[in-house]
Amino acid sequence: MTKLIMIAVRNLARYRRRTLLTASLIAIGVMAVIVFGAAAGAFKGLIVGQMTDAMLGHLQIHRRGYVASIDNLPLTMMLPPAEVTVIERHLQAQPDVEAYSRRLKFGGMFSNYTETTAIRLNGVYPDDELRTVPLLASRITQGAAAVRKGGIIIPDLLATGMGVRLGDTVVIIATNREGSVNAAQLVVTGVLENVTSPSGRDGYVHIEDAMSLLRMDAPEMSEIAVRLRDFDRLDPATAAIDGALQQAQAEGAIGQFEVHTWEGLSPFYNVAVLIDILVMAATLGLIAIVLISVMNVMLMSVYERVKEIGTIAAMGTPAGTILNMFVIEGLALGALGILIGNAVAAAVILLIDAIGPTFDFGRQTGLVLAPQIDTGRMLVVSAIVLIIAVVGTVQPAFKASRMEPVEALRHG
Repeated sequence: MTKLIMIAVRNLARYRRRTLLTASLIAIGVMAVIVFGAAAGAFKGLIVGQMTDAMLGHLQIHRRGYVASIDNLPLTMMLPPAEVTVIERHLQAQPDVEAYSRRLKFGGMFSNYTETTAIRLNGVYPDDELRTVPLLASRITQGAAAVRKGGIIIPDLLATGMGVRLGDTVVIIATNREGSVNAAQLVVTGVLENVTSPSGRDGYVHIEDAMSLLRMDAPEMSEIAVRLRDFDRLDPATAAIDGALQQAQAEGAIGQFEVHTWEGLSPFYNVAVLIDILVMAATLGLIAIVLISVMNVMLMSVYERVKEIGTIAAMGTPAGTILNMFVIEGLALGALGILIGNAVAAAVILLIDAIGPTFDFGRQTGLVLAPQIDTGRMLVVSAIVLIIAVVGTVQPAFKASRMEPVEALRHG
């Protein structure tokens, strides 16, 4: 085997220009896939983080059917206090859960005494909300970082359109489940930057003010948003929470419910899927480049070395050994391209990370792209390239191993 490796390396060195050209093509493909994958993954992670950590949470628990009707913010599909207590107890028992926030969502009318418009509001417990969606504080461009009793945080589009500033007194009018209308005066304590999402333009009030507006004696909840300790454990953690709540439902402790991850709550999930498809397409392009390049080089190598192959065969070299010689040569060519591609890709990723390019996404500005070297991705791409390099070598190698020595020695 050592001799075959030495022969393969010698043959690659003999046709240096062709070897470097082919290795460069493979390296460019490897580098492009790794760098694109790292950049796409960083972009996806950043935007998902903005969605989950600024408003949604990693997953949410609702009464069954609520999400399908969420545009209307129905007050008839709430989680009653007793069920909320049971859900809280199960969440507290889950090791994957870092924090959760109970939310009372409702629609109302917003008035500055001169104009009136519709508004969507979240009644929250301020501390719980900030622990569950820690980036919410960074979205507040003016005023306090958390809502307080008697105050309201409004979206900046509403503040600009209605000419409302910090400290202004506004009126919120809401209709409760029984159809009773109530109003409350609140002070604008914060202005919230919008996020590209259906819930990215909601305002915030204290849960006690929300209960007062809706004339609730006890806090009923529209949803419970949950933050996990490790986002990568989203699926198993969601399954564990869903399983625990199903058991509680079977025991009659809670009614029908549904658990949704951020994927089922944000329209950006479709963009995230598209990013994954683009990365897969880039990987398939790399496979095509490697397969065509290696096969072309090995076919040329066979045609140029017909007499050499005939001489080796005439000396009694088994066909399997000749086959292995060419396969090892293709493998070495792929390995060379991989080493160069991985090294360049790592350098490019580190350079991008050091530069820290920024971009805007919707109304979010100054987001910093910081791709990271993913050793796992590099290993997967490298393994794919090596396999394809071998596959690309098999046909030319098989052709070489089947040559008749006499015919080969007569060649040109």
